[in-house]
Parts: sequence; C-alpha cells; structure tokens
Amino acid sequence: MDNKVKIYIAILVLIFGITLLVDKGQPKPIDWTPTYSVDDKIPFALYVFDHEADALFKQKVERISTQTPYEYLDSQYDARENVETYRIKGTFVNISEANNIDEQSMKEILYFVSHGNNAFLSMRAFPKVLLDSLKIELKTDFMPIDSVSVWMANKKVSSKKHILNTGLSDYFSKIDTLNTTVLGYQNSAKNKKQINFIEVPYKNGYLYLHTQPVAFTNYNLLKKDHYQYTENLVSYISKGNVYWYNKSFNDQRISSSPLRYIWSQPALKSAWYLGLIGILIFMIFNAKRKQRIVPIIKPLQNSTVEFTKTVGNLYYQEGDHTNIIDKKIIYFLEKIRTDYLLDTTKLDDDFITKLHYKTGKDENDIRDLVRLINDHRNSYHGSLEEDLLKINTAIEKILH
Repeated sequence: MDNKVKIYIAILVLIFGITLLVDKGQPKPIDWTPTYSVDDKIPFALYVFDHEADALFKQKVERISTQTPYEYLDSQYDARENVETYRIKGTFVNISEANNIDEQSMKEILYFVSHGNNAFLSMRAFPKVLLDSLKIELKTDFMPIDSVSVWMANKKVSSKKHILNTGLSDYFSKIDTLNTTVLGYQNSAKNKKQINFIEVPYKNGYLYLHTQPVAFTNYNLLKKDHYQYTENLVSYISKGNVYWYNKSFNDQRISSSPLRYIWSQPALKSAWYLGLIGILIFMIFNAKRKQRIVPIIKPLQNSTVEFTKTVGNLYYQEGDHTNIIDKKIIYFLEKIRTDYLLDTTKLDDDFITKLHYKTGKDENDIRDLVRLINDHRNSYHGSLEEDLLKINTAIEKILH
C-alpha cells in the first residue's frame, strides 16, 4: 500500500470520527408519528397503555393481535342447534388513529354486541357500515389546533377539563338523539362545544364511540393528570372480560424508504447486502494491492519484403545485371523443381511439354522463356538490362 492510499484512508477515518462526535452531541429528534403501536415508546403510541391496561380496565384483558376481529369472534361463536350464542361475554375494545377494522369484522362486532355484549371504539374514523347502522355522522374540524379541551358530560363522573395535544378536532356532527346518550364533549378551535363520546344501544348491547384516541397515548397518559380522563372513559365499560384488538395501523403502514420494495423481497434484500459486502471487499483489496500498468509491446514486423527490395536495389544500382539474371533463373528453376517435381537439368522440348501440362500455361510462353534462359547461358548477350526485363516478364507469366 503506497503513501497516497494511506493518506486517503486517514482522511476518511478522520471525517468519519468527526461526524460521529458531532452527531453524538445532537439530541435525538422526537418522532411524532401516530403509530398507536403497543411496541413503540414514541409520544403517539400505546406502550404505556398496554402495560397499564389491566389496572385501567380492572377486568381481565385478552389481547387480539394475530387475528382480525371477525376471525376471533367467529371462532368464539357457538352455532349448535338451539344455542347460537358466543362462548365469551364482555367488551370488545379498539383504539386506533385510523379505521383499521374491515367491513366484515365490523358486522361481526355488531353481531357480538347484539348478543348482550359491548364494544368500545376510540378512533378518528369509524367504518361506514357502523355509521350507517347507528345513523350518526362524523366530521373533522381542519382548523389549525395544537390542543383540545375535553370533559365528561356527567358531572358525577368528573367535572374537570383536560387539555389533550392533538392536531385535528374530530366530533359527532349528527346523532340519533332518541337512542344516543352523550357522554363527553370537547372545545373546537373556535371554542365551540362538540360531542366526542357517545353511548348507543344496539339490540341487547351497547356501543361506546370516542373520537379522541390520543387520550390513550404515551404522551397524554404521562403528562400531568391526563390519565384521569382515560380512567373516566374506561369506567363506562361494564363487567366482563375485555377483548382488546391491538393490531395497530403501524403494523400495516408503508415504509417511506426509497428501498422499501427491496426490503420487502427477501431475495432482493439478500442481493443488496451481498452487493454491499462485495463492494467493501473490493475496496479493501484494491487499496491493499494495485495492479501495475502493463506496457503495450508491439510485435516484431515482418521485414522480409523490405529486405528483398533493398537487396534488389543494391544489385540494380551496381549495374550487375548478369548476376541478377542468374539469380532469377536459379529461383525460377528451384520453384519448378519444388512445386512440379520436374527435372531442370535439360531445358528441351520434353521439359517444355511437361511444364505446359503441369502448369496449364501457354506453351509458346514457356518456349520463349526457355529460349531466353538458354541464350543467356550460352553467353549470347545483347543489352543486359533489356535481357533482364525480358526474362523477368517471361518468368512472371509462368509463375502468376
């Protein structure tokens, strides 16, 4: 590892250390997300209520977290002939920021209440099938508000007002006044009195509907004496066991992470971690040993043709035409012996005929070449340069 790489690593370690020190001194931001989960300790969750539920209800509490209300209540229904009733008695409880009860489950809850049981629902939004069945309407005051004042309608229960920290003001705008009992109120942003807690009879049982579930959250249960308001709410639950559906909306909410789809798929999640580990290993080994640059070595060029041309030019410049003619004749005859297996000792008519058959060249061209070779060998010389050109041309005709 060279010094340059060591310097880079030292700088990265220093930056990482400074970041940790700065971040350590910063207070952890508060998560104000309304999860209503029994596992969260953030302000708008139900961790404290879950631990104090037995004391608050003063009855046996059975928590329902792995089944829907329909699945649980339907499993407790005794459908034997002449029986048709539930094996359990008591109050069904649900506390949630949003409507987390499906239509089929809500119908089952109403059927459970009709058999002499109760239901306590503290929610900002109620299932439509419930609102239609009880002939009530729900509205939300969207005026900006940090807190709302709440109190009980029955002064014998409590005459004290409590301030709940909430962002919206939900209330019942329409109720069946002949059958509905108002149990609690709240003040709106314009200081207008609104109904937030009612009791509605349904066949042989009762429904208790409350629009401020924030009263059950960690923040309000631990702030001053707000727990007293929560105690007043649950005091309306009559005798019998409490069946608390505590599967929060937080269990089903969508992650805001850009990688949420990757996290939701086990194969992609494993591939993501494997990729990160691979990059880390690559960085470690690349920093430890870096491959040297391999120089490009050009292959040796075939200079045979250039060399031949150079040698030929030397002969030509010397003017030794006789020597050049001799070498071209030697090369030609060697080529004939090698390629066509002919005897070149005697260049006669027999040789001309055999070479004509084997090469397929014109017999007159072969005869002219043989004549030129024999004339040169018999030392009959005219212009040597002219003879060189003639012999070279004649040889080219036969070999090409």
